[in-house]
Amino acid sequence: MTKLLINNIYCDAAEPWQLLTQDPATAMMTGIIHFHNFLLCVIISIGISVGMLLFETLWKFNSNANKVPAKFAHASFLEIGWTILPALILLFIAGPSFTLLYALDETCSKTLVIKIIGHQWYWTYEIPNLISGVEYSSFDSYMQNTNDLLFGSFRLLEVDQKLLVPLATHISFIITSADVLHAWAVPSFGVKLDACPGRLAHITMYFQREGAFYGQCSEICGSGHGFMPIVVRVVQPDVWLRWADSKVSA
Repeated sequence: MTKLLINNIYCDAAEPWQLLTQDPATAMMTGIIHFHNFLLCVIISIGISVGMLLFETLWKFNSNANKVPAKFAHASFLEIGWTILPALILLFIAGPSFTLLYALDETCSKTLVIKIIGHQWYWTYEIPNLISGVEYSSFDSYMQNTNDLLFGSFRLLEVDQKLLVPLATHISFIITSADVLHAWAVPSFGVKLDACPGRLAHITMYFQREGAFYGQCSEICGSGHGFMPIVVRVVQPDVWLRWADSKVSA
């Protein structure tokens, strides 16, 4: 994970040859990483156990070591064991898996509601305003032209207007599309939600740290699919209030 300081803002984005996930910025992504590590330990343990059994079988029960093969048709105890043991392992995995799935789909009391609309090929954000009398304001977010990038910025990931969200606030995101299928995905948030025309997808997030977080449309939505970046800045609530009021004034 790359953490760069651009314009005094810490930015989270993928780095070349990255193998692991980006640092989490939400409780959802933290839970996903913990479950990934847990499942990886289980998989490695199973792989080592099966590999050792296979090696011992090949070593002790080949034709050179056993000139006369044993005459048996069934080993009831063995068959019961290798049926029950995988079932117990699956139950061991199911507990934290169902817990995480429930937590990802949980809807709690939210402070803000932000609507995200996918277009070919840009995003529209509708944000509420808590200062002026206007219910909400909207703005479009396009990929920034390469010639307009600042030194050190991320090519094909920067946008002309970033979405700002307040820190330590329960925010409900409503995601839809105006034309074709899109997908709003930000790795550090642990979110990848399809934007379907005529339907509303919903997710609630709680941001745990400040910074700028990068994502992209993750649904093949046409020739401009690779040019629909997402940039979300997590800021202090007072900064967000001033920014939201400026969007209404504009």
